Amino acid sequence: MTNEPNQSHRTLAVDIGGSGIKVMVLDTEGSPLSDRQRLKTPQPAKPKDVIDTILTLAKQQEYDRVSVGFPGVVQNGVIKTAVNLDSDWLEYDLASSLTQLLSKPVKVANDADIQGFGAISGKGVELVITLGTGFGSALFVDGKLVPNLEMGHHPFRKGETYEEQLGRAALEKEGKKKWNNRLGKAIANLDRLLSYDFLYIGGGETKNINFDLPSNAKIVPNVSGLLGGIKLWAS
Repeated sequence: MTNEPNQSHRTLAVDIGGSGIKVMVLDTEGSPLSDRQRLKTPQPAKPKDVIDTILTLAKQQEYDRVSVGFPGVVQNGVIKTAVNLDSDWLEYDLASSLTQLLSKPVKVANDADIQGFGAISGKGVELVITLGTGFGSALFVDGKLVPNLEMGHHPFRKGETYEEQLGRAALEKEGKKKWNNRLGKAIANLDRLLSYDFLYIGGGETKNINFDLPSNAKIVPNVSGLLGGIKLWAS
């Protein structure tokens, strides 16, 4: 009987990435109740194919509600940008679609926002950036999210955006040395811009960071992108 509250509020956390789609079941405190499951993101990453992948992963789990991290701006469950997936996502109501297909309540948010919820302390100004297919960002003030911050598509240097200079394509084209040099400049630039108290860096390409980060910055595990999903249901 002691486990019943967790049993009645199992959250299926879904993280949609440019290269992989991951899921994990969380209890009411955000602790894992299952191992992380992953399938490759379909290419091209059109809504039907991505959703079919989510449904395949969801069949293997027991849950009561769903949280989804999406790599783009999300407003009220509707996709507003999807630079690293497919243009068919624009104005797509992912929350309503998954609610109908899974017969469970679903909430959808930007993936960097969710990763931030899984990483931050909730004190002061905290910035989260994610280094993966693209460049994600989320800003929190005393634990409260500043919505729809898309730093990745803001001009950074040499007429290019943060994503163009630091996304996976740039890493593969320019190499680790130049990519790390750019990342160091980006961190200094963002610190001057936002005067944050702490910086959290997530995403699959953090494994390529080879310089000492500032004392107010650290790398966070990729699983934060799933663990933060419980916070969508906190309010």
